[in-house]
Amino acid sequence: MSNDKPQTKAISRRWRLLGGVGAAVLAAALVYGLYWAQVLRYHQTTDDAYVSGNVVEITPQISGTVVAIGADDTQFVKAGQSLVRLDRADAQVALDQAEAQLARTVRDVRNQFATTAQLAAAVEAKQTGLSRAQSDLERRARLGASGAVSGEELQHARDAVQAAQADLNASRQQLAAIRARIDGTTLENHPQVQDAAAAVRSAYLTWARTDLPAPVSGYIARRNVQLGQRVAPGTALMAVVPLDQVWVDANFKEPQLTRMRVGQPVTLSADLYGSHVVFHGKVAGFGAGTGSAFSLLPAQNATGNWIKIVQRVPVRVALDPREIAAHPLQVGLSMRVDVDVHDGNGARLPQLTSTATPWSTDVFGTSNALACARVAAIISANEPAAARAAATATPAPGRAHASGLLADSRVKAP
Repeated sequence: MSNDKPQTKAISRRWRLLGGVGAAVLAAALVYGLYWAQVLRYHQTTDDAYVSGNVVEITPQISGTVVAIGADDTQFVKAGQSLVRLDRADAQVALDQAEAQLARTVRDVRNQFATTAQLAAAVEAKQTGLSRAQSDLERRARLGASGAVSGEELQHARDAVQAAQADLNASRQQLAAIRARIDGTTLENHPQVQDAAAAVRSAYLTWARTDLPAPVSGYIARRNVQLGQRVAPGTALMAVVPLDQVWVDANFKEPQLTRMRVGQPVTLSADLYGSHVVFHGKVAGFGAGTGSAFSLLPAQNATGNWIKIVQRVPVRVALDPREIAAHPLQVGLSMRVDVDVHDGNGARLPQLTSTATPWSTDVFGTSNALACARVAAIISANEPAAARAAATATPAPGRAHASGLLADSRVKAP
């Protein structure tokens, strides 16, 4: 009897302990269930996410030999900074020839205008000669009736009128032919001058393209150009990566996309900085297909040896530029992404249109303006002195702009 009582008490304590543990487990499960129902089920996370960004390739537009390299890997460059320069000798020769041809064409067209004025004066003179010959013929015709003028002299007068008429007609044809080449034009917009001016602009652009500037500010990567290398148009010489324009591509599984919508808030952390640095962003858009659909060798599921694999879809996440400036990210870094899908309203795949300012660069736009300035300067230098003085006194809008470009200290003649 005495041994049964302690054994009964031990069993009772064991059951109470098991009951307490079970109750604790049930309470924890209930708390977790409530937490999942209220919080976790509205959060989709993945660590299959990486930083992406623009990689701006530097490629030549003309062929040439590399004579200078202005930047190397890991260096930061500003937009417009010279990165690679090609040999300019051939381009300089072509530019000199085009400019000389333009000057010669301007003088030839000036000669056409002067010849037109000369032929117009000759037509007037020959019109006067014809009138004089006709008057002589009329007088001799009146005198011929009375026998005061011989028939031979009267015939000579008729021949003189015909010769003057033929000479006048020939002069008029010459005037019409030369006017057909200049009618409705000025020196600047004459077709021959415009053709020669286009050749100058083309030669100047070729000369200017021997210098390859940085289209954007960023860090140099993948430099594979060497001094003395002969490059062709389209050859990748190096790349510029603007790290202030990065985003995150997060690859979520198919079931995770059910409630995910554009504009939902996202929190991110980078393996580089650890969990104590938190980035914030928004869902910017969804990929048009899964990663495998756009892979180099897409899966051939119709071959028969098919195994179902849960696919992942890339989701683009836009980051806060201020946080990127405070904690810079590099392309390819691993990220952990958490999307809050509480607000599941709206279309799952909306037809988004870009409302942001498009990416653009103006480092190449100055070449054409400078080429036009060179053309205007050559035409002005080969105009008549009186016309040049008048243009200087009251410049036309286009010419004033060109003159301003030439006066700019940044304009450097080759």
